[in-house]
Amino acid sequence: MTEHDVVIAGGGPAGMTLAAELALAKIDVTVVERRPDHVLVGSRAGGFHSRTIEALDQRGVADRFLAEGQVAQAAAFGTTTLDMSDFPTRHPYSLGIWQNQIERILAGWVAELPVRIHHGREVTGFAQDDAGVDVRLSDGESLRARYLVGCDGGRSLVRKAAGIEFPGWDPTRSNLIAEVEMTEEPELGVRRDAHGIHGLGRLGYEIRDGEVVYEDEGPVRVMLTERQLGSSDEPTLQDLREGLIAVYGTDFGAHSPTWISRFTDMTRQAAAYRAGRVLLAGDSAHVHSPAGGQGLSLGVQDAMNLGWKLAQVVRGTSPEGLLDTYHDERHPVAARALRHTMVQTALQRGDERMQALVEVVSELATMDEPRKRLAGIASGLDIHYDLGEGHPLLGRRMPDLDLVAADGPLRVFELLHDARPLLLDLGEPGGFDIAPWADRVQLVGATYDGQWELPVLGAVTAPTAALIRPDGYVAWVGERSQDGLREALARWFGAPGSA
Repeated sequence: MTEHDVVIAGGGPAGMTLAAELALAKIDVTVVERRPDHVLVGSRAGGFHSRTIEALDQRGVADRFLAEGQVAQAAAFGTTTLDMSDFPTRHPYSLGIWQNQIERILAGWVAELPVRIHHGREVTGFAQDDAGVDVRLSDGESLRARYLVGCDGGRSLVRKAAGIEFPGWDPTRSNLIAEVEMTEEPELGVRRDAHGIHGLGRLGYEIRDGEVVYEDEGPVRVMLTERQLGSSDEPTLQDLREGLIAVYGTDFGAHSPTWISRFTDMTRQAAAYRAGRVLLAGDSAHVHSPAGGQGLSLGVQDAMNLGWKLAQVVRGTSPEGLLDTYHDERHPVAARALRHTMVQTALQRGDERMQALVEVVSELATMDEPRKRLAGIASGLDIHYDLGEGHPLLGRRMPDLDLVAADGPLRVFELLHDARPLLLDLGEPGGFDIAPWADRVQLVGATYDGQWELPVLGAVTAPTAALIRPDGYVAWVGERSQDGLREALARWFGAPGSA
């Protein structure tokens, strides 16, 4: 039986990001993925919001995604686009990029790291004990791991086998989504009616002056709201043609589908993100309507929150209790995102009574304060983990400041590329002694002369130091004192003398 520190079930965006995080921390990790390779047939879903682009920037790989995607103001509420171009971030926008591109780029990043991927196999069961987990695979082989992480989607076998409940709301509506050829010229763009939202667009496009400009030919991406809740069976080309006729009066000669799928507004969240040595991330932990484009971002950020914590527990640097903070921090974030996707889905209905509500809500969303709050939620830039009372920066993402250090100018995010925690000293040089943690936490002295500003909150008092976790969130803030620093170092990065 092959042994690993961590086995990840599922090689989608959440699973691959988690594998990268663990590999950066020098943890022996392997991924079990049922597909024969990383190639995803069809474009599928797509897009990242601002905080997820920042998270990828923290690892030095954001440019790989930006090079292939389309930057746009895509965060929306109701029918209103939430312009966040004035937000204090290097990435005050969303990124339009198809999921097959995302997975290909992630696979390229992971290929540079010591990660083994078992393609063409899947986890069929497991048994855990006090020391680890025996993981059964579909080919009869077994793996032994200290921890198993389920990133195996909304129907997660890992979640079900772990006995973790998945409460929430059953679907009330369904949508067809597909990629097809058409013999007739399609009616490109978005259409709304009493049933919901529909759209046709070519896969090839670019954003010009805030408008989507499609290529003149090529496959057409179709999204239709069905008039009745669809069955759980895989949809067919005939289903798609009938749906097109119901909305547009013609099927535009749809043929040769690359893929056809159905999604619903079912909304559920795992009651617990951990059961012993089994954890959940991504769609295994939460499913919802794609309205608002939150899904991929939530999964990637789950992985970045969990990765460094799991690595420290595996190494023995931190006690197992650190893993409980993963649920404590990420469960409320996903719960709020799920509420907002339900609201977004409701606002897509186009009957006259709902349209009146949409108009009122959309008018409110154009006002400055509501715009900032809603855009903060959609972008993930307002995430605040409850780490106690203190400076407004505590528990929030660290801004990517332009610093001046002894070796010259640098960005904060450049110091996080290796996924190591950071104590940033912005006061008098030599003011901190963290020798007991020197092998775990990097200490960097620098200066910053600009204003400190946080998304949604605005300007805040400049701190003299900040302890930054590998996921980019601030664990301690120094305000002309070192009170609480040693306690924060021990809480998040292990007691002095631990492995």
